Amino acid sequence: MKDRKHVYSVWALPPEEVRPRLKKLMEGLRSEFGGPQFEPHLTVVGAISLSESEARDRFTKACERVEAYDARVERVATGTFFYQCVFLLLHPTPKVVEASAHCCGCFGYENSTPYMPHLSLLYGDITEEEKKTARDKAYILDENIGSLSFKITHLALYKTDTEDRSCESWEKVAECELKTC
Repeated sequence: MKDRKHVYSVWALPPEEVRPRLKKLMEGLRSEFGGPQFEPHLTVVGAISLSESEARDRFTKACERVEAYDARVERVATGTFFYQCVFLLLHPTPKVVEASAHCCGCFGYENSTPYMPHLSLLYGDITEEEKKTARDKAYILDENIGSLSFKITHLALYKTDTEDRSCESWEKVAECELKTC
């Protein structure tokens, strides 16, 4: 069944040299608070149900018009649901917001809330108190994480079954390198 629909997301990938630092921080938080392992990423387009061919076509179209852009961490923050438990909140610069708006447009994805660029560090259903402790621990594990900046040069299309909270079924389907100006 080639045209069976799956859930896809578009992620901005941090550069190779930043990933080990993020993974170490994520592992440090998981070792204390639990939660699944997942690749460090910024969600550009949230979960949308499409066939693989539709998703690949839209992804290719989206990548053609997005240039590499800078991402800058504002602070470690906590959220209200499983997939936004503890995360790095990024500055919503015009380039960051435009990249998401353009890609969402290509995918026909309508956000119910304004885009909040973030890089999740921990997924989980933990108490508010535990989230605060995890947030504080992030600064202990990496004291300069609140001032991290990096360039987004790659987008990836991921199959992300949001029902799979183990994240084990999540897989990269395609990746593109963004044009640099």
